[in-house]
Amino acid sequence: MKGHFYKLIELTGTSTTSIEDAVNKALKRAHKTIKNLCWFQVIETRGNINKGKVEHWQVTLKVGFTIED
Repeated sequence: MKGHFYKLIELTGTSTTSIEDAVNKALKRAHKTIKNLCWFQVIETRGNINKGKVEHWQVTLKVGFTIED
């Protein structure tokens, strides 16, 4: 069967710096073991507060990649 087929996984990246850093850390780690990463969707953003400031970001992603025949 010809065509593209995709698989979705869910990951959570963390960072003390920013939401973007949390996303990039999750994708960088996934790239080490998963081929053909194509896209991501942020599905949840949350964090910890300490003394009125964000201490830690947590970003949950859906990540799509193509699977091979």
